[in-house]
Amino acid sequence: MSDSGVLHIKGRVLTGPDPDHGTRDELWAVDGRITFDRPTGTRDVTTLEGWVLPGLVDAHCHVGLDAHGPVDGSTSEKQATTDRDAGALLLRDAGSPSDTRWIDDREDLPRIIRAGRHIARTRRYIRNYAHEIEPEDLVAYVAREARRGDGWVKLVGDWIDRETGDLSLCWPRGAVEAAIAEAHRLGARVTAHCFAEESLAPLVEAGIDCVEHATGLTEETIPLFAERGVAIVPTLVNIATFPALARGGETKFPRWADHMRRLHARRYATVGAAYDAGIPVYVGTDAGGSLAHGLVAQEVAELVKAGIPATAALDAASWGARSWLGRPGLEEGAPADLVVYGSDPREDVRVLGAPRRVVLRGKVVR
Repeated sequence: MSDSGVLHIKGRVLTGPDPDHGTRDELWAVDGRITFDRPTGTRDVTTLEGWVLPGLVDAHCHVGLDAHGPVDGSTSEKQATTDRDAGALLLRDAGSPSDTRWIDDREDLPRIIRAGRHIARTRRYIRNYAHEIEPEDLVAYVAREARRGDGWVKLVGDWIDRETGDLSLCWPRGAVEAAIAEAHRLGARVTAHCFAEESLAPLVEAGIDCVEHATGLTEETIPLFAERGVAIVPTLVNIATFPALARGGETKFPRWADHMRRLHARRYATVGAAYDAGIPVYVGTDAGGSLAHGLVAQEVAELVKAGIPATAALDAASWGARSWLGRPGLEEGAPADLVVYGSDPREDVRVLGAPRRVVLRGKVVR
């Protein structure tokens, strides 16, 4: 990590998606903060050049978690470092059983917004991941995780039902409505893992704020999401694993396997239709379960494949995502968390996969 006193960053500083008003020629990082005013009397200055974005956002990942459950501190550190080196400097941890608060004390690791631990129905989620409870306990557990998290709570909205052999809704309407109301009373927003079609309308009508994956969106539910302003985080790099998951489970659950293949086949059309309808879409990778960290660039590219314009896909991983999560971008006085690229990411989002420099709290960390 560089310990330079002042950074001078020049080139094209992309402060927002507006091509006419969203660029500046330079900024400085002084005492870990951004300023657009040239500092005086400073000799120890390091200059970086290129196209500059605020630190990217992975709005759905899991630090402290792998395919089998919670991991040790060194593994959590490696996960966070991998995201950092990919330019993801703000992470929304969408459920983890590990206590990662110690990361907040590390100046060299990304900032994390936590959703506490997943809350799932008994035997209706991945083993060792979630609190597994019944509906009568949902309000109490949501309140607990609202207090434990950083303004978010994560529900498992649907999962495979072993009796029907397919995806099905996990919670009765009354229970989830009361739980979401309690989270809101405590100042937290609620999101939910959802693959299936039938789980979406009840959750939106119950007041949910966001849905993860949302592969089950249809012509009937897309207008409902748009009307209520419910965001989605599609995690397309994760949805790419559906065919392999289906192959692994088709002998025991053929209905579920066929369903997963159908959701996968229409994934790009689903996300494109959601964006066209005005549903807020944000970048998330679902890293930390079975997926590696550091995939934020690939997810942005997937959104472009789904028909989202390049600048809007960048917005979903930078300016817009930061605003949605209540964190600043490239603004006067904001923390100097930014990424420098060798060419314009608005012209080709694949540039995000090769950051020239990563600056965290005003220090060059990569």
